[in-house]
Amino acid sequence: MHQGTLPSEFRNRPWFTYADAQVAGLSRRELSHLKDRGEIKQIARGFYQADGASESDMSLVVAAALRPDATLCLQSALARHGLSDDIPRTSDLALPRGRRHPRIEGSIVWHTFEAETFEIGREVIEVGEGISLGMYSPERCVVDAFRLRGREGYESANDALKSWLRRPDSQPSTLLQMAQHFSRVSNPLRQALEILS
Repeated sequence: MHQGTLPSEFRNRPWFTYADAQVAGLSRRELSHLKDRGEIKQIARGFYQADGASESDMSLVVAAALRPDATLCLQSALARHGLSDDIPRTSDLALPRGRRHPRIEGSIVWHTFEAETFEIGREVIEVGEGISLGMYSPERCVVDAFRLRGREGYESANDALKSWLRRPDSQPSTLLQMAQHFSRVSNPLRQALEILS
């Protein structure tokens, strides 16, 4: 390897870490030169990407690598579940209260959810080779839409519920059971279900 040259193995990977670069024989100074020449870019602290590498969901991959408990939520999760017609411009990620939100290049909006209810309805999806990210279930997404309807919008909550009810496997009792874990959600959700069912 010529000094200051990016190893070919990193050109085909979606990202690599500072530790990976050290193992491959790149010093901090060489990484800095590669960055200055535009051959790589830093996408988060200690995470790099070769110029021209695929950027699909890269910010989600980095978020998952930095914070294994990061969880796709709100509008981003609703869209992935087909419960919203809106295509979010940003990715909504939640962490339990008390966890620090990392700084990541890309369009991520961090949210803080209560630690006691954080795992309710949390599933895992793969966002990169060997990298998993949490995502809330369709039911949890509907509950969160109602729970945060003052901030996220009443219409968004009702639209998510309507879309969820159109699913052949939707069971309102399951939704209401989950809603009981969150304050001030059961009654508005029950009323909406009575109107829409």
